[in-house]
Amino acid sequence: MAGARAVVTGGAGFVGSHLCDRLREAGAEVVCLDNLLTGSLENLADRQGDSHFHFRRHDVCEPFDVAGLVDLVFHLASPASPRDYLRHPVATLRAGAEGTFNTLELARRKHARFVLASTSEVYGDPLAHPQAESYWGNVNPVGPRSCYDEAKRYAEALTTAYRAGQDVETGADTVIVRLFNTYGPRMRAHDGRAVPTFIVQARAGQPLTVAGDGSQTRSLCYVEDTVAGLLAAARAGHPGPINLGNPAELTIAQLAVRIRELCGSRSPLEFVERPVDDPGLRRPDITLARTALGWAPNVDLDKGLTATIDWFAARPAAGEGRG
Repeated sequence: MAGARAVVTGGAGFVGSHLCDRLREAGAEVVCLDNLLTGSLENLADRQGDSHFHFRRHDVCEPFDVAGLVDLVFHLASPASPRDYLRHPVATLRAGAEGTFNTLELARRKHARFVLASTSEVYGDPLAHPQAESYWGNVNPVGPRSCYDEAKRYAEALTTAYRAGQDVETGADTVIVRLFNTYGPRMRAHDGRAVPTFIVQARAGQPLTVAGDGSQTRSLCYVEDTVAGLLAAARAGHPGPINLGNPAELTIAQLAVRIRELCGSRSPLEFVERPVDDPGLRRPDITLARTALGWAPNVDLDKGLTATIDWFAARPAAGEGRG
């Protein structure tokens, strides 16, 4: 990536800010766009004084341009946690629709490689397990989660249309990656996702609120591995979609117990109502990522959770606001 120039939408968010850091460490110049709806400038604190990092506060649902050459465009702009997209359903849908269109247009004009950060939520509550890229999904288009699920499904369709349109007006070099349950430092404490929720509760000695009976599964991928996958997808020529996730599957109840143990907490588990359309199973088939990208996750669960817990412990107020 040395010498490259990259644009990252949603670059002040959880995954986006880590991606900006890795791009800079690799020697790329970075232009970060974020409207700070759910992102935070605090996530970019390490970039202060960096002359090769440029932040622009902008909503990518509105047209935009970036002066000069651009080699890579990463589109991550979107509310991504349940609490955020349920609070901002229209903004979420617009990020997937107009935001993807405007970002694809930039990539087309600049002849840049376009990387769409899609999600495992395109599989919905899956009837196939594990989930391979060939599976079309089981999504409720009018359920409470549809604003996120369908925004990403539309973004994938639009990206595919641009890649298929190999003419002057629409042709673009694109790749779609589907991220599975990324976690790590810079997550927000109260964004509704299981990892930060359990960490905050365990550290405070509060009951760990487990949805349903806790038997639903997730496959957690540490943010360092997710970012490595995004960079590998940018370098490769494969169009995707490509799953990026950790095949190590565990139940939500098992996750709660493990976080409690790592926090040295005695918090009890408290079983609460399960959200509507909450997926029962999540485990990626990453055969394609291994073969096409040479990518696989390296950080095991205990190491990743410990790093995340340590981050929360070192910054008691971290994640309380937007980030």
